[in-house]
Amino acid sequence: MSNLNKTEPLIGLSRLSWLSLALLITWLVLPLIPLAIWSVSHSWFFPDLLPSKYSLRAWSYTLSTTSGVPEALWTSTVIALGTTILSAIIGIPAGRALGLYKFRGKTLVELLILAPIVVPGIAVALGLHVIFLNLGLANSISGVVIVHLIPTLPYMVLVMAGVFANYKPEAEAQARSLGASPLAVFWYVTLPAIMPGLIVGSFFAFLVSWSQYILTLIIGGGLVVTLPLLLFNFATSGRNDITGAIALLYILPGIVVLLLGAKQLTARNTLANRANKL
Repeated sequence: MSNLNKTEPLIGLSRLSWLSLALLITWLVLPLIPLAIWSVSHSWFFPDLLPSKYSLRAWSYTLSTTSGVPEALWTSTVIALGTTILSAIIGIPAGRALGLYKFRGKTLVELLILAPIVVPGIAVALGLHVIFLNLGLANSISGVVIVHLIPTLPYMVLVMAGVFANYKPEAEAQARSLGASPLAVFWYVTLPAIMPGLIVGSFFAFLVSWSQYILTLIIGGGLVVTLPLLLFNFATSGRNDITGAIALLYILPGIVVLLLGAKQLTARNTLANRANKL
């Protein structure tokens, strides 16, 4: 009886966890169902629960070159990847400084890093637009990538600061004492140790850049057309079928990045557990 009593809380906790997971998945997937139905509907009027006619014309138009969606999808991907790479290049040393060292004014620096999240994006974009015009960066992909660093860097820097707060640099010193170059030390010692945090920070940076609308619209001047801009245009024009198709394409990269990141983190955790057992 005592053994049964000990296992009952564990079974109850397991069931509660599965229930919580099911509710979370339902909460995330439920808003996508109307979008999926809209993308294949030909006519859907209130109060009908389902469309009276179905059609693939929205997908046919969305995937055609005349819609501009494939080009916008490519532009969004290039901008998000470029922003993520630059965020990592800047965020790794900045996070290392914040995580490993104590210096005067550190709290102020952390508050300044969080400032772009607190300040409205439209205020930042309007303030930078004149500067970008003078520098020749406005209405260009490079300018949009640079301005996307403003909302993405806080996530990358703070994630890397948390990683380096638990990092032990003694392994780097040992590698240097054995004759390893600074590049070799970073590639074979530092990078594997911080890789889980780098994956998480890159995931946030990619999604934040991918979803930017105001910064892209103002700095890009309407000449740099990304998927969020097209999605907003069709949503305001009342084309719900095309909006549903573009919205499903819009969330697809986030799902892919999430799955790849989860796969990498799971693989690394498995290897780490095996190494600990040995």
